[in-house]
Amino acid sequence: MAGERSPLLAHGVFSVAPDNEDSRRASTVAGDGSSKATPRTLNTFFGVMVPTILSMFSIILFLRTGFVVGHAGLLQGLLMLGVAYFIISLTILSICAISTNGAVQGGGAYFMISRSLGPEFGGSIGLMFYLAKVCACGVYVLGLVEAILDIFGQDPAVGMATGVRVLPQGYWFSVLYSSVLLLLCLVVCLVGAHIYAKASFIILLVVTVAVLSILISPLVVGPQHFSFTHVLGHNRTVTHNGTYTGFNSSTLAGNLGPGYSLDYSTNKMMSFSTVFAVMFTSCTGIMAGANMSGELKNPSVAIPKGTIIAVLYTFTVYVLLFLLVSSTCDRFLLINDYGVFQRINIWPPFVIVGVYCASLSAAMCSMIGASRILHALAIDQLFGLPLAPAAITSSSGNPWVSVLFTWALVQCTLFAGQLNVIAGLVTVFYLLAYAAVDLACLALEWASAPNFRPTFQLFSWHTCLLGMVSCLVMMFVINAVYSSASIVMLLLLLLFLHYRSPTSSWGYISQALIFHQVRKYLLMLDSRKDHVKFWRPQVLLMVSNPRSSCQLISFVNQLKKGGLFVLGHVQLGDLDMFPTDPVQQQYNFWLSLVDKLDVKAFVDLTLSPSVRQGTQHLLRITGLGGMKPNTLVLGFYDNCYPEDSFLQDPVFCESAANGSGSFSGSEGDDFGVDLPSLQAHFPPIRHMESPRFLQPNEYVGIISDAIKMGKNVCLARYFFQLPPEGNGTSAKSGDSLDTIDVWPSNLLSTDGSGSFADVCSLFLLQMACVLNMSTRWRRARVRIFLCVEAESGDQGWLAKEERFRELLGKLRIRATIKIVAWDRVVKMLRVTDSTAPPAASEEFLTAVNSLLKEHSTSAGVRFLYLPRPPTDSRQSQRYLAQLDAVTQGLGPTLLIHGLTPVTCTEL
Repeated sequence: MAGERSPLLAHGVFSVAPDNEDSRRASTVAGDGSSKATPRTLNTFFGVMVPTILSMFSIILFLRTGFVVGHAGLLQGLLMLGVAYFIISLTILSICAISTNGAVQGGGAYFMISRSLGPEFGGSIGLMFYLAKVCACGVYVLGLVEAILDIFGQDPAVGMATGVRVLPQGYWFSVLYSSVLLLLCLVVCLVGAHIYAKASFIILLVVTVAVLSILISPLVVGPQHFSFTHVLGHNRTVTHNGTYTGFNSSTLAGNLGPGYSLDYSTNKMMSFSTVFAVMFTSCTGIMAGANMSGELKNPSVAIPKGTIIAVLYTFTVYVLLFLLVSSTCDRFLLINDYGVFQRINIWPPFVIVGVYCASLSAAMCSMIGASRILHALAIDQLFGLPLAPAAITSSSGNPWVSVLFTWALVQCTLFAGQLNVIAGLVTVFYLLAYAAVDLACLALEWASAPNFRPTFQLFSWHTCLLGMVSCLVMMFVINAVYSSASIVMLLLLLLFLHYRSPTSSWGYISQALIFHQVRKYLLMLDSRKDHVKFWRPQVLLMVSNPRSSCQLISFVNQLKKGGLFVLGHVQLGDLDMFPTDPVQQQYNFWLSLVDKLDVKAFVDLTLSPSVRQGTQHLLRITGLGGMKPNTLVLGFYDNCYPEDSFLQDPVFCESAANGSGSFSGSEGDDFGVDLPSLQAHFPPIRHMESPRFLQPNEYVGIISDAIKMGKNVCLARYFFQLPPEGNGTSAKSGDSLDTIDVWPSNLLSTDGSGSFADVCSLFLLQMACVLNMSTRWRRARVRIFLCVEAESGDQGWLAKEERFRELLGKLRIRATIKIVAWDRVVKMLRVTDSTAPPAASEEFLTAVNSLLKEHSTSAGVRFLYLPRPPTDSRQSQRYLAQLDAVTQGLGPTLLIHGLTPVTCTEL
C-alpha cells in the first residue's frame, strides 16, 4: 500500500511509460533516488529562518519602505502592514498545522496542498504557486537592477558618464542588466542549493548590519536637502527637492496621512491598492523555508518554528523602519527617491551592499524554490509529457532541468522592465496560493478525519476560513483583473486535471468531506417523515451475470428517478469453506462495470448458501437509514438462453477493437481492472448444459419474501432486445422507443376489468410516468389500455372509465387511454361452478398473449400487472408457466406488483 512518502501518481496525463506497472516502479525509484541523493542536512535556523527572513526583507525593505510611507502615510502604511501580516499569520497557522500532521517531502507548499486536497487542486495551485515564484524572482532581479542603476547609472539630466555613474540607462539596458544578473543566479542554482544555504547566513549578517546602520543613522546624520531628476515621457526631465530633517515632530505630523501621487518610475497614479500590492510583496516569503522541505532534517518541527520566529522578527523591523522614515524624511523625499535609506545612512555603502545581497539572495531563493516545485510536479507526473524532463536530476540530486525551465520563464518576466509593473501579479498569485493552504487546512478540519492530528494546535477552522476569505478579498482589492484571470486559470487547470489525470494512491480530501456530509444528512433523513408526495423508486436489482443484464441495468438506471439504485449479487457458498471472504475481491470488478455502463448505482454483494437466503439478506441490510430499497427487480425465470452483451454492446466492443486495455474514453486510473480483466472475471452466460442454481419454487419464494417485507416487485423480461444506450439511440418518433404501454388490469383474474385504480394499478402508472421523465424516454407516448366487457348488458365500465380519466387529470398524468374489449377472452376463464376458483387454461393464456401482441407489438416497453404468487409452493411451477405464456414473445416487458401508495392528488 502506498504511503505518504510515495509519489503522488503512478502515471500522468500523458503517459510517458508504456506499462502502468513500469511507470509506478519508475516513479517510485525516481522519488527514492532523489531522496537519497539529496540528504537532509538543514536545521531550523539555516533551513527555515534564514531563507524566510531574507525573502521577506529582499528589495522591498531597502527600496520600497519609503515609497509606501510616502504615498500611504504612516497610519495607512501601518494599516497595510498590519493587514498583510494578519493575513500571512492566519496562513502560517494553517501551514504549521499541515506540516506537523505527517512527513513533509520536497515541494513545500505544493506538497502540502496536493497531499491534503488531492491531485486536481494540488496540481493547479502548485503550478500557479510556481508561476508566483517565477514572477517574484523577476521582481527581485529588477529591483536589484534598479538599485545598481541608482548608484552606477548615468544621470538623466547630464546624459553622459560621470564618475562612477557609467552605466547607460533605458528599457533595453535594464533588460540586459537583469539578464546578466539572472544568469549569475542560474549558475549558482545549477551548482546546487547547498551553496546558497552556506552563503545565506553570511548574507543575513550583511543585511542585519545594513538594517542596524539605518536604525542608528538618524542619531548621527544631521538634516540635509536633496535634489532629484527623473525622466518623464520622451526626453523630458523633471527635478524635485526633498529634505531629511532627522527626528522631527512636524515631519511626523506631515507624514501621518496619505499623499498618493504619480510614481516616477511608471508615471502612473498610485492608490491604496497599488501601494499595498508593492508592500505585500515583502510578505510573500513566508514559504521560503517550507519550499526547502526536501533538505530539512525535521521539516515537521522546523517549518512551523522557524517560520513563526522569522515573521515576528521581520514585522518588528518593518514597524521600526516605518516609524523612522516617517519621523525623519519629508514626503517629497520619500516619494521621489527609492534609495532614501542610502542617502541618509551613516555610511551609504552599508545600504548598497545590503540591497545587493538581499536582492540577489531573494532572487536565488525564489529560483531554487520554484525549481523544487516544478521538480515535484514532474515527479508526480500530473501534467505528463510536457513536464517530464523536469524530473531529471544530476548525480547529486539537483533538478537542473527544472532550474533551466525556471530560468527561461523568469527571463520572460524581465521584459516587464519595472518592478512595480509585475508586483501586483506576484501578490495576486501568492494570495491565491495562501488561500489554497488555508482551504486545505479548513477541509482537513471540517472532514474530521481521525488521522488529522497535527502537533501544532494553535489554529481552528475559524482561522482557516478567515485567512482564506481575507486572501481572496485582498486579491480583488489589489487588482480585480489579475485576480479574475488567475481564478479562471485555476478553474481551467482544475477541470483539466479532474478529467485527464489518473487517480492518486493516497486519497482525496473530497472523499472525506463527502463522507462527513453524507453521514450528517443520512442521520437527518428520517424514514418516519416519509410522505407519498416525495416518493421515488429505490431499486435493488438482483443480477446473476452482468453479461446478460447490461440493457436491464441501464433501463433500471433510467427508472430510478434520482432514487437509490443498488446492484445486488449472491455468490453461493459458505464462509467457513474459504480462508478469506471471496466477495470482497469482487467489488472492484462490479464497480468497474458500473463505471463502464455509466450508471449511478451502488454495488452490494453477499455470500449465502442459497440465492433466496442471500436476497433476503440484501433486502434487509442494503442501504442506510432512510435510503433503503423499496422495490426489488428480478430477471424473468424462463428456459431461453440469454445473449452475451459483452460481445454486442459497443461500450465493451470498441475498446477491444481499438486494442486498448483501459476503458474507452477514460484517461483515469482503472483501479487495476482493465477491460480484458473485467470480461474474464464474469463467467460465460448460461447454455444448454449449464446447471441452474435457482429452482422455480425458490424464485417464486423470493417474490413472496419481498412482498412479505413490504417491497414492490418487478419481473423484467426480454430487455436484452432494447438497443444499448451507447449507440446513441433516443426516443424519436417512429422508432422502437416511441411508446410506453401500461396494462393496469390483472389479466389473470376474472376481475381484470373490475378496477383500474387499486394500489398496484396506480403503482404501474407511477412507474410509467417516472420512466417517461428520463432523458431517453422523454419523447415517448404513454398509452394506458383498459380491458372492458363491452358486449355485456352492464355498462358500468363507462362510468369507471370516466372516473379513471378524472383520476389521471388529478394525478397530472399525460397518457392516451385505449379501450380494449376482451369479452371473448374472459369467457375462456369463466367456470360453471362459482364456488371453485377459475382455472387459467392454456387457451385463455394464449388469448391474453394474443391480445397483448395485437395492441402492444410496437411498444418500446410494456408494464403489466403482476398477480400475487401462490401461498402453496407446489403451485410455483404453474404460476411461472402462466406468466411465461402471457408474456411470450412480447418484447421488453416489466411485470409489476406494487404495495406502496405512490400517488397523491394534494398540493
